[in-house]
Amino acid sequence: MRAVFVALLLLAGCGTFEVYRDTETPIASKALFEPERYVGVWYEVARFPVPFEAGCVGVTAEYQLREDGLLSVLNICRDADGAEKSRITGTAEIVGPGRLKVRFASVPFVAADYWVLWTDEDYNTAVVGTPNGRSGWILNRAPTIRRDRLDAARDVLEFNGYDLSRLEEVSQ
Repeated sequence: MRAVFVALLLLAGCGTFEVYRDTETPIASKALFEPERYVGVWYEVARFPVPFEAGCVGVTAEYQLREDGLLSVLNICRDADGAEKSRITGTAEIVGPGRLKVRFASVPFVAADYWVLWTDEDYNTAVVGTPNGRSGWILNRAPTIRRDRLDAARDVLEFNGYDLSRLEEVSQ
C-alpha cells in the first residue's frame, strides 16, 4: 500500500520532488519511434532519484503490445537481496512519436508523460525522460551496459537539459 501511495503522490505532483533538468531547455522525443521494437524487458541501469524507487535495485520495466493499441507496463523493484520489493502494472498510450502517456492501475485518474528520448539503432539501449524533469532513466536490454552505450545515453540526457551530476547508476 505504501508503494501505491508514493506512486500516487509522484504522479499527482503533490509531493516534494526534485527537478533534474533545466525545463527551459527544449526536450525532444524519438521521432522515428517503433513501439513494436520497444516491447520486451528493459533493465534500469541508471536513474535520477525518485521517491517511488527509493531502495530499489534490479529494477526492470516490461512493455507488451495489446490488441487495443496500448502498451501494457510492468515495473518491478527488487531489494539488495534480489527479492521482489514491489511491482506496479499499468498501460502506456502512444500520444506522439516516442511519447507515452503512462497510467498505473493503482493510481486512478493520473497519467504521466514518459518520453523515449533516444534508442540505439537496434533498440538495445534507451533513454526515457519527462518534460517536467522530475525523472529520467537509462534502460538496457541486458543487466549490464557497455561503456560506449552508457556514454551515448548520458549525452542524450545532457542534450535534453538534465544535470548528469544527479544521475545514479543502478545495481542489477
